[in-house]
Amino acid sequence: MQKGPNFKASGLPGPPKDGDMRLLLRVVGTLLIACAVILVIIDGTKSLGSNGLVLTPLGDTWTQIHPASLEALKTFLGSRLFGPLLETVVTAILGFPGWAVIGVPGLLLAWAGRSRRERVYLRHDQI
Repeated sequence: MQKGPNFKASGLPGPPKDGDMRLLLRVVGTLLIACAVILVIIDGTKSLGSNGLVLTPLGDTWTQIHPASLEALKTFLGSRLFGPLLETVVTAILGFPGWAVIGVPGLLLAWAGRSRRERVYLRHDQI
């Protein structure tokens, strides 16, 4: 008795392997970390120029890049069942620095996609 679809007979690619998902997590995590580093560099440059610490909120950065999409997001969330709650959460998230909002999920995704190989540590007398 066969369990599940027969991918070989149908010519379809098989189900994703564990390594494929980890690769996807690492790639997405790395891209998010790269964006966060860019935002840190921008904030660092602004801080040097103003002789003080500048932390640009994600909402300001998003407004500078594409304000129409931010308004579309707010309109979309306002039309949902938990609209006021979601709008409060999104407003709070948009108040945090952009590099933190993008960098923390990037670090978590990169960590989740790390290789699961066991590390072998040798003592000096075992070499």
